[in-house]
Amino acid sequence: MTSLLDGLNPQQREAVTAGTGPVLVLAGPGSGKTRVLTHRIAYLVGEMGAYPGGILAVTFTNKAAGEMRERIESLLGGRLGGLQIGTFHAICARLLRKEAPFTRLRADYLIYDTDDQLAAVTQAITELNVDVKKYRPRQLLNAISAAKNELITPAEYQAPGYVGEITRRVYERYQELLVNSNARDFDDLLLDAVLLLQTNDELRQKYQRHFEHLLVDEFQDTNTAQYRLVQILGNYHRNVFVVGDEDQAIYGFRGADYRNVLQFRHDFPDARVILLEQNYRSTQIVLDAARAVIDQNPNRTPKALFTERGGGPRVTIYEAYSEVDEAEYVIERIVELRRQDGLSWGDMAIMYRTNAQSRALEEACIRRKVPYRLVGGVGFYTRREIRDLLAYLRLVHNPDDAVSFSRIINVPKRGIGKKSLEDFRRWAAANRLTISQALAALADGVASSLAGAAARKFVEFWQMLTNWRALAAQGDLIALLEDILTQTGYSLHLHETSDTEQEALERQENVKELLALVENDRQRPLADFLESVALVADVDSLAGSAEDAVTLLTLHSAKGLEFPVVFITGLEEGLLPHFRAFDEQDGMAEECRLLYVGMTRAMQRLYLTYAFRRMTYGDSSPGMPSRFLRPIPAQLLEGASALLANQRAAHRYQQDTTWDDAPLTQPESPVRRAIRSQIAPFGGAPALRYKAGVRVFHGKFGEGIVLESRRSGEDEEVTVSFREGGIKRLTASFANLVILED
Repeated sequence: MTSLLDGLNPQQREAVTAGTGPVLVLAGPGSGKTRVLTHRIAYLVGEMGAYPGGILAVTFTNKAAGEMRERIESLLGGRLGGLQIGTFHAICARLLRKEAPFTRLRADYLIYDTDDQLAAVTQAITELNVDVKKYRPRQLLNAISAAKNELITPAEYQAPGYVGEITRRVYERYQELLVNSNARDFDDLLLDAVLLLQTNDELRQKYQRHFEHLLVDEFQDTNTAQYRLVQILGNYHRNVFVVGDEDQAIYGFRGADYRNVLQFRHDFPDARVILLEQNYRSTQIVLDAARAVIDQNPNRTPKALFTERGGGPRVTIYEAYSEVDEAEYVIERIVELRRQDGLSWGDMAIMYRTNAQSRALEEACIRRKVPYRLVGGVGFYTRREIRDLLAYLRLVHNPDDAVSFSRIINVPKRGIGKKSLEDFRRWAAANRLTISQALAALADGVASSLAGAAARKFVEFWQMLTNWRALAAQGDLIALLEDILTQTGYSLHLHETSDTEQEALERQENVKELLALVENDRQRPLADFLESVALVADVDSLAGSAEDAVTLLTLHSAKGLEFPVVFITGLEEGLLPHFRAFDEQDGMAEECRLLYVGMTRAMQRLYLTYAFRRMTYGDSSPGMPSRFLRPIPAQLLEGASALLANQRAAHRYQQDTTWDDAPLTQPESPVRRAIRSQIAPFGGAPALRYKAGVRVFHGKFGEGIVLESRRSGEDEEVTVSFREGGIKRLTASFANLVILED
């Protein structure tokens, strides 16, 4: 036991050696929560004699699960003994396959990703004769997903108004389409598992007794369905060990509810609460600045974060003139830090609130020949050619997969157009045949309403599919995929459907990459391969790259990462905090947590920047520094803008028409000199009445939030996001906007 506890601080030891019963570990950023979780599991097995097969550890990403598994194997000498580690979705997927006889679907069900789900929702909308332009598939899918996260089935779905009724009908038909295709979406994995355990006493008791210890990471990111699963599995033995931090809850838009931390205390009133406050990542200056920001939030457990690393350099705040100037400054500092401090490109990261902000940063990187890696771009598995080939593999696995069938039945072109496909679907539905049954019937010569030429094309496709299924049964994935490429002429299709030769070559390289991936798993069952692909998250792909490049990413993508140097850009009202948060319950608090997460990714140096003017909706208008800059004590900051941030917040936005031309502390590039040379004072124009973030009312469009306002001659031009009317640009003297008091 001594060696297992070596290197742990007192609070970590307390958590690792806690006895039986519920335990809540509130872990500040960089406090070693993964170390605590892995050592806790090793302690359960090695010192408390827990049966490994009765331990379930749940994480949120495949990367985290793999890392945890490796650490535990090292601590236990490779003896896992049936210990289960995985994401919520992966664990529920295994449970549903194992207990398939108690569910509506077979054990070989498919998992639909986002594009598959959109295709199915679109089909449901079409079948219900709903206007797809008015009721967009993605919006309806989001509503359905939110309902599933709250454990609401189609029969229970209730929403006011006609939109609610449309959503209910689409939800109901969408679920029928999934069942008919023997498929589930990601939300179904959680919903179906919870409903199965809630309604089946025998299964519930079986799993409750089996899992003697339940450990959950990132508990603040759980939604209602995930929390209910923890409740069910942990209610018998009550050995529930959860690790989380309300201050790092940033995924509310995905249905995560940080209040589950408070709910856990309510449901397990005897829970032992342990705070991890010692930080092993950042300097004390960074921690104090971040703490000053997050301390403004309500409904949280205060944490006195500390480190033994020392004070470190002060946080730099920089006011740029525009997003171009901001990007140029950031890249200049990166080049300088690499030259003077010997840092690698990969030691530095640039973070921002929205993906759109990356444009100026990417251009600056290109101008200065700085290598960069963009997180959140088009992912490998979302590229057209990869989705096509995966659809072929999925149809081989499940010939009744309607979404995959629709995607590739005429890709590459084989003479089956939309009308032929619609005729086939109508004939199959009229005879109550699944896709595979209908294709087999055509091959057997059964009479149909299809034209003779079209019927022959479907038969030819069925013959290829039958051969591929036989090949798949032999268990050689690479041979299967190579035969699909050959029989369909897919390489020629790539050239025919690419705009340039370069694009065709790049798409061909993507196909080769898929072949290499399959080659590594060529003896793996097709079902397992498809499931692993479906469960991969974009964030998992970041860690494996050895490329030395500056990382560009959104703040939402930064969770779980760390860098010696971090730049957080766009700290302006309406951007961070985002304007959507102004009128949302808990929206501002989550924006504050988002900045806190970004700040605490910095190990040594932290830079916070904002722009005096930023191009928004085609116009460049003055902006106000973020309110989140105000609480940071001046002694923690450097840069002329530290005082300016407080001055702008306190005064009536006098800086709208001025520009502080104070000397720059950093050398200027030609681009920045050119930008500043164009700056001219505006003189004494009257102050703008409608500030960003102000709530207003319009006689026609109703209530809205001001996004920006700018002087237009003697008048004021106001851009407003209305709840019902969308974004409108109005002239103040004609709009008669009424400012609403909070």
